[in-house]
Amino acid sequence: MLITINGKARSFDFQQCNVTDLVTHLALVGKRLAIERNGEIIPRSQFSETFIHDGDKLEIVGAVGGG
Repeated sequence: MLITINGKARSFDFQQCNVTDLVTHLALVGKRLAIERNGEIIPRSQFSETFIHDGDKLEIVGAVGGG
């Protein structure tokens, strides 16, 4: 599967993958994230129901605390 994450093409050996699987694979579990797939924000409550497909374009943004 070939997907684009934050403008960079990446290849994965997944046959099927949801957003939760991808977050786990990228070692981002527990982080405050916003994820957009093909121009649409994916609510965290829908991560496990939202499947990634070959050719998808994702933007993953992590929240940064501080002042």
